[in-house]
Amino acid sequence: MDFFHVIVVLLESTIRVSVPLIFAALAGLFTERAGIFDIGLEGKMLGAAFAAGAVAAITQSVWLGLLAGILISIALSLVHGYASITQRGNQIVSGVAINFIVAGSTVILGEAWFRQGGRTPALADGARFQTITFPFADAIRDVPFIGPIYADLLSGHFILTYVAFAMVPLSWWILYRTRFGLRLRAVGENPGAVDTAGISVVWMRYRAVICCGILCGFAGAYLSLAMTAGFVKGMTAGKGYIALAALIFAKWRPFNIMLACLLFGFLDAFAIRLQGNPLPLIGQVPVQLMQALPYILTVILLAGFIGKAIPPKAGGVPYVKER
Repeated sequence: MDFFHVIVVLLESTIRVSVPLIFAALAGLFTERAGIFDIGLEGKMLGAAFAAGAVAAITQSVWLGLLAGILISIALSLVHGYASITQRGNQIVSGVAINFIVAGSTVILGEAWFRQGGRTPALADGARFQTITFPFADAIRDVPFIGPIYADLLSGHFILTYVAFAMVPLSWWILYRTRFGLRLRAVGENPGAVDTAGISVVWMRYRAVICCGILCGFAGAYLSLAMTAGFVKGMTAGKGYIALAALIFAKWRPFNIMLACLLFGFLDAFAIRLQGNPLPLIGQVPVQLMQALPYILTVILLAGFIGKAIPPKAGGVPYVKER
Protein backbone atom coordinates (compact mmCIF):
# COMPACT_ATOMS: atom_id res chain seq x y z
CA MET A 1 0.00 0.00 0.00
CA ASP A 2 1.54 3.29 -1.09
CA PHE A 3 1.73 6.43 1.03
CA PHE A 4 -1.33 8.06 -0.56
CA HIS A 5 -3.54 5.07 0.19
CA VAL A 6 -2.22 4.94 3.77
CA ILE A 7 -3.27 8.57 4.21
CA VAL A 8 -6.72 7.87 2.75
CA VAL A 9 -7.21 4.91 5.10
CA LEU A 10 -6.04 7.00 8.06
CA LEU A 11 -8.42 9.85 7.17
CA GLU A 12 -11.29 7.39 6.70
CA SER A 13 -10.62 6.04 10.20
CA THR A 14 -10.43 9.61 11.48
CA ILE A 15 -13.92 10.37 10.16
CA ARG A 16 -15.33 7.17 11.60
CA VAL A 17 -13.88 7.80 15.06
CA SER A 18 -14.82 11.51 15.06
CA VAL A 19 -18.57 11.05 14.54
CA PRO A 20 -19.59 10.39 18.20
CA LEU A 21 -17.29 13.21 19.31
CA ILE A 22 -18.99 15.66 16.93
CA PHE A 23 -22.47 14.66 18.09
CA ALA A 24 -21.53 14.88 21.77
CA ALA A 25 -19.60 18.15 21.45
CA LEU A 26 -22.51 19.80 19.60
CA ALA A 27 -24.80 18.49 22.34
CA GLY A 28 -22.65 20.20 24.95
CA LEU A 29 -22.62 23.35 22.81
CA PHE A 30 -26.39 23.81 23.15
CA THR A 31 -26.45 23.35 26.93
CA GLU A 32 -23.36 25.41 27.68
CA ARG A 33 -24.49 28.24 25.41
CA ALA A 34 -27.63 28.29 27.53
CA GLY A 35 -25.60 28.46 30.75
CA ILE A 36 -25.80 24.79 31.79
CA PHE A 37 -22.48 23.02 32.21
CA ASP A 38 -22.91 19.37 31.28
CA ILE A 39 -20.19 16.96 32.31
CA GLY A 40 -22.73 14.15 31.92
CA LEU A 41 -22.23 13.77 28.15
CA GLU A 42 -20.42 10.50 28.80
CA GLY A 43 -23.34 9.05 30.75
CA LYS A 44 -25.93 10.12 28.18
CA MET A 45 -23.92 8.56 25.36
CA LEU A 46 -23.47 5.33 27.30
CA GLY A 47 -27.15 5.14 28.24
CA ALA A 48 -28.18 5.78 24.64
CA ALA A 49 -25.75 3.14 23.36
CA PHE A 50 -27.17 0.55 25.74
CA ALA A 51 -30.80 1.40 25.00
CA ALA A 52 -30.18 1.39 21.26
CA GLY A 53 -28.34 -1.93 21.35
CA ALA A 54 -30.88 -3.60 23.62
CA VAL A 55 -33.98 -2.48 21.70
CA ALA A 56 -32.40 -3.26 18.33
CA ALA A 57 -31.51 -6.74 19.57
CA ILE A 58 -35.06 -7.39 20.78
CA THR A 59 -36.98 -5.84 17.90
CA GLN A 60 -34.41 -6.43 15.11
CA SER A 61 -35.11 -2.83 14.00
CA VAL A 62 -32.28 -0.35 13.76
CA TRP A 63 -34.70 2.59 13.70
CA LEU A 64 -36.47 1.52 16.89
CA GLY A 65 -33.03 1.12 18.45
CA LEU A 66 -32.09 4.66 17.39
CA LEU A 67 -35.38 6.00 18.77
CA ALA A 68 -34.84 4.22 22.08
CA GLY A 69 -31.34 5.65 22.38
CA ILE A 70 -32.60 9.19 21.76
CA LEU A 71 -35.47 8.83 24.26
CA ILE A 72 -33.23 7.49 27.03
CA SER A 73 -30.70 10.25 26.41
CA ILE A 74 -33.45 12.90 26.55
CA ALA A 75 -34.71 11.38 29.81
CA LEU A 76 -31.23 11.60 31.34
CA SER A 77 -30.92 15.17 30.08
CA LEU A 78 -34.21 16.08 31.72
CA VAL A 79 -32.94 14.59 34.99
CA HIS A 80 -29.90 16.82 34.74
CA GLY A 81 -32.16 19.74 33.83
CA TYR A 82 -34.45 19.14 36.80
CA ALA A 83 -31.49 18.97 39.19
CA SER A 84 -29.65 21.99 37.82
CA ILE A 85 -32.46 24.24 36.53
CA THR A 86 -35.55 23.57 38.66
CA GLN A 87 -33.77 22.60 41.88
CA ARG A 88 -30.78 24.91 41.20
CA GLY A 89 -28.37 22.16 42.22
CA ASN A 90 -24.68 21.92 41.45
CA GLN A 91 -24.41 21.21 37.73
CA ILE A 92 -21.06 19.41 37.97
CA VAL A 93 -22.29 17.08 40.71
CA SER A 94 -25.43 16.30 38.74
CA GLY A 95 -23.44 15.44 35.61
CA VAL A 96 -20.99 13.24 37.51
CA ALA A 97 -23.88 11.44 39.22
CA ILE A 98 -25.45 10.65 35.83
CA ASN A 99 -22.13 9.25 34.60
CA PHE A 100 -21.75 6.95 37.60
CA ILE A 101 -25.36 5.79 37.66
CA VAL A 102 -25.42 4.95 33.95
CA ALA A 103 -22.02 3.22 34.04
CA GLY A 104 -23.30 0.84 36.72
CA SER A 105 -26.91 0.39 35.63
CA THR A 106 -26.08 -0.52 32.01
CA VAL A 107 -23.91 -3.42 33.18
CA ILE A 108 -26.47 -4.60 35.74
CA LEU A 109 -29.42 -4.41 33.34
CA GLY A 110 -27.42 -5.96 30.50
CA GLU A 111 -26.48 -8.94 32.66
CA ALA A 112 -30.00 -9.31 34.04
CA TRP A 113 -31.67 -9.18 30.63
CA PHE A 114 -29.21 -10.91 28.30
CA ARG A 115 -26.81 -12.91 30.53
CA GLN A 116 -23.81 -12.02 28.41
CA GLY A 117 -21.61 -10.24 30.93
CA GLY A 118 -23.24 -6.86 30.46
CA ARG A 119 -23.22 -7.04 26.67
CA THR A 120 -26.24 -7.06 24.39
CA PRO A 121 -26.60 -9.83 21.78
CA ALA A 122 -24.72 -9.36 18.52
CA LEU A 123 -26.92 -7.57 16.01
CA ALA A 124 -27.79 -8.98 12.61
CA ASP A 125 -27.31 -6.81 9.54
CA GLY A 126 -30.96 -5.69 9.55
CA ALA A 127 -30.70 -4.48 13.13
CA ARG A 128 -27.68 -2.21 12.62
CA PHE A 129 -26.75 0.58 10.23
CA GLN A 130 -25.09 -0.36 6.95
CA THR A 131 -22.59 1.70 5.02
CA ILE A 132 -23.80 3.78 2.08
CA THR A 133 -22.01 3.42 -1.25
CA PHE A 134 -22.18 6.42 -3.56
CA PRO A 135 -23.05 5.95 -7.25
CA PHE A 136 -20.10 4.81 -9.44
CA ALA A 137 -17.85 4.45 -6.38
CA ASP A 138 -16.67 0.97 -7.39
CA ALA A 139 -16.27 1.99 -11.03
CA ILE A 140 -13.84 4.86 -10.36
CA ARG A 141 -12.04 3.34 -7.36
CA ASP A 142 -8.91 2.65 -9.43
CA VAL A 143 -8.70 6.16 -10.87
CA PRO A 144 -5.58 7.82 -9.41
CA PHE A 145 -6.20 10.22 -6.51
CA ILE A 146 -9.86 10.97 -7.31
CA GLY A 147 -10.97 7.35 -7.13
CA PRO A 148 -9.77 6.51 -3.60
CA ILE A 149 -10.96 9.88 -2.26
CA TYR A 150 -14.47 9.44 -3.70
CA ALA A 151 -14.82 5.68 -3.15
CA ASP A 152 -13.14 5.30 0.24
CA LEU A 153 -13.04 8.73 1.90
CA LEU A 154 -16.40 10.24 0.88
CA SER A 155 -18.37 7.06 0.18
CA GLY A 156 -18.76 4.01 2.37
CA HIS A 157 -19.86 5.62 5.64
CA PHE A 158 -22.95 5.15 7.79
CA ILE A 159 -25.92 7.46 7.43
CA LEU A 160 -25.25 8.85 10.93
CA THR A 161 -21.81 9.94 9.73
CA TYR A 162 -23.35 12.26 7.16
CA VAL A 163 -25.94 13.41 9.71
CA ALA A 164 -23.14 14.35 12.14
CA PHE A 165 -21.35 16.54 9.62
CA ALA A 166 -24.64 18.05 8.43
CA MET A 167 -25.42 18.99 12.04
CA VAL A 168 -22.40 21.32 12.15
CA PRO A 169 -23.74 23.98 9.73
CA LEU A 170 -27.27 23.32 10.98
CA SER A 171 -26.21 24.02 14.58
CA TRP A 172 -24.44 27.19 13.44
CA TRP A 173 -27.60 28.33 11.64
CA ILE A 174 -29.81 27.55 14.63
CA LEU A 175 -27.56 29.36 17.11
CA TYR A 176 -26.69 32.41 15.01
CA ARG A 177 -29.52 32.87 12.53
CA THR A 178 -32.73 31.99 14.37
CA ARG A 179 -34.73 33.64 17.13
CA PHE A 180 -34.40 30.49 19.23
CA GLY A 181 -30.61 30.57 18.94
CA LEU A 182 -30.40 34.26 19.78
CA ARG A 183 -32.50 33.75 22.89
CA LEU A 184 -30.58 30.63 23.89
CA ARG A 185 -27.23 32.44 23.70
CA ALA A 186 -28.70 35.42 25.57
CA VAL A 187 -29.84 33.09 28.37
CA GLY A 188 -26.24 31.91 28.72
CA GLU A 189 -24.85 35.44 28.83
CA ASN A 190 -27.46 37.53 30.66
CA PRO A 191 -30.51 35.57 31.83
CA GLY A 192 -31.81 38.56 33.80
CA ALA A 193 -32.20 40.63 30.63
CA VAL A 194 -33.96 37.73 28.89
CA ASP A 195 -36.36 37.36 31.81
CA THR A 196 -37.05 41.10 31.76
CA ALA A 197 -38.01 40.78 28.07
CA GLY A 198 -40.73 38.31 29.04
CA ILE A 199 -38.92 35.13 27.89
CA SER A 200 -38.84 32.14 30.24
CA VAL A 201 -35.24 31.39 31.20
CA VAL A 202 -36.26 28.02 32.64
CA TRP A 203 -38.06 26.92 29.47
CA MET A 204 -35.18 28.04 27.23
CA ARG A 205 -32.71 26.06 29.30
CA TYR A 206 -34.94 22.99 29.27
CA ARG A 207 -35.14 23.21 25.49
CA ALA A 208 -31.35 23.36 25.39
CA VAL A 209 -30.98 20.18 27.48
CA ILE A 210 -33.53 18.43 25.25
CA CYS A 211 -31.42 19.34 22.20
CA CYS A 212 -28.43 17.95 24.08
CA GLY A 213 -30.30 14.71 24.76
CA ILE A 214 -31.20 14.25 21.09
CA LEU A 215 -27.62 14.70 19.92
CA CYS A 216 -26.17 12.46 22.64
CA GLY A 217 -28.75 9.87 21.61
CA PHE A 218 -27.36 9.93 18.07
CA ALA A 219 -23.81 9.63 19.46
CA GLY A 220 -24.64 6.61 21.60
CA ALA A 221 -26.66 4.89 18.89
CA TYR A 222 -23.77 5.34 16.47
CA LEU A 223 -21.48 3.45 18.85
CA SER A 224 -23.73 0.41 19.30
CA LEU A 225 -25.59 0.31 15.98
CA ALA A 226 -22.91 1.40 13.52
CA MET A 227 -19.32 1.14 14.81
CA THR A 228 -20.06 -2.17 16.54
CA ALA A 229 -22.86 -4.72 16.36
CA GLY A 230 -24.24 -4.22 19.86
CA PHE A 231 -23.49 -2.73 23.25
CA VAL A 232 -20.32 -3.46 25.20
CA LYS A 233 -19.92 -2.21 28.76
CA GLY A 234 -17.98 1.03 28.98
CA MET A 235 -17.92 1.35 25.20
CA THR A 236 -17.86 5.16 25.29
CA ALA A 237 -14.34 4.89 26.77
CA GLY A 238 -14.14 8.56 27.77
CA LYS A 239 -15.45 9.95 24.48
CA GLY A 240 -17.87 12.20 26.37
CA TYR A 241 -14.99 13.82 28.22
CA ILE A 242 -12.97 14.22 25.03
CA ALA A 243 -16.03 15.84 23.39
CA LEU A 244 -16.21 18.24 26.32
CA ALA A 245 -12.52 19.00 25.88
CA ALA A 246 -13.09 19.57 22.16
CA LEU A 247 -15.93 21.95 22.99
CA ILE A 248 -13.64 24.06 25.19
CA PHE A 249 -10.74 23.74 22.74
CA ALA A 250 -13.04 25.08 19.98
CA LYS A 251 -14.23 27.94 22.20
CA TRP A 252 -17.91 27.03 21.77
CA ARG A 253 -18.03 27.54 17.97
CA PRO A 254 -19.67 24.86 15.77
CA PHE A 255 -17.17 24.72 12.89
CA ASN A 256 -14.23 24.86 15.27
CA ILE A 257 -15.84 22.00 17.17
CA MET A 258 -15.85 19.88 14.02
CA LEU A 259 -12.17 20.61 13.40
CA ALA A 260 -11.26 19.87 17.02
CA CYS A 261 -13.16 16.57 16.93
CA LEU A 262 -11.44 15.63 13.67
CA LEU A 263 -8.09 16.41 15.31
CA PHE A 264 -8.82 14.21 18.31
CA GLY A 265 -10.21 11.53 15.99
CA PHE A 266 -7.02 11.68 13.93
CA LEU A 267 -4.91 11.19 17.07
CA ASP A 268 -7.02 8.16 18.00
CA ALA A 269 -6.86 6.68 14.49
CA PHE A 270 -3.12 7.36 14.32
CA ALA A 271 -2.56 5.58 17.63
CA ILE A 272 -4.58 2.58 16.44
CA ARG A 273 -2.57 2.51 13.22
CA LEU A 274 0.73 2.49 15.11
CA GLN A 275 -0.22 -0.34 17.48
CA GLY A 276 2.06 -3.30 16.90
CA ASN A 277 4.30 -1.39 14.47
CA PRO A 278 7.86 -0.50 15.55
CA LEU A 279 8.75 3.18 15.46
CA PRO A 280 11.97 4.49 13.85
CA LEU A 281 14.85 4.82 16.34
CA ILE A 282 12.53 3.65 19.15
CA GLY A 283 11.42 0.15 18.21
CA GLN A 284 8.41 -1.63 19.59
CA VAL A 285 6.20 0.54 21.79
CA PRO A 286 3.87 -1.00 24.43
CA VAL A 287 0.27 -1.25 23.26
CA GLN A 288 -0.94 0.42 26.46
CA LEU A 289 1.12 3.53 25.67
CA MET A 290 -0.34 3.73 22.16
CA GLN A 291 -3.87 3.37 23.56
CA ALA A 292 -3.20 6.21 25.99
CA LEU A 293 -1.62 8.43 23.31
CA PRO A 294 -4.84 10.23 22.22
CA TYR A 295 -5.68 11.13 25.82
CA ILE A 296 -2.12 12.29 26.56
CA LEU A 297 -2.03 14.45 23.44
CA THR A 298 -5.49 15.82 24.27
CA VAL A 299 -4.21 17.05 27.64
CA ILE A 300 -1.10 18.53 26.01
CA LEU A 301 -3.13 20.33 23.36
CA LEU A 302 -5.58 21.74 25.88
CA ALA A 303 -2.81 22.81 28.23
CA GLY A 304 -0.55 24.37 25.64
CA PHE A 305 -2.49 25.55 22.63
CA ILE A 306 -6.01 26.50 23.65
CA GLY A 307 -5.24 30.02 24.78
CA LYS A 308 -7.86 31.81 26.81
CA ALA A 309 -11.31 30.26 26.43
CA ILE A 310 -14.08 32.40 27.87
CA PRO A 311 -17.27 30.43 28.62
CA PRO A 312 -20.75 32.01 28.63
CA LYS A 313 -20.96 34.50 31.51
CA ALA A 314 -23.91 32.81 33.20
CA GLY A 315 -22.51 29.31 32.71
CA GLY A 316 -22.88 27.08 35.75
CA VAL A 317 -24.89 29.67 37.69
CA PRO A 318 -28.47 28.70 38.62
CA TYR A 319 -30.90 31.47 37.71
CA VAL A 320 -33.03 32.93 40.48
CA LYS A 321 -35.89 35.04 39.21
CA GLU A 322 -35.83 38.57 40.57
CA ARG A 323 -38.78 39.52 42.72
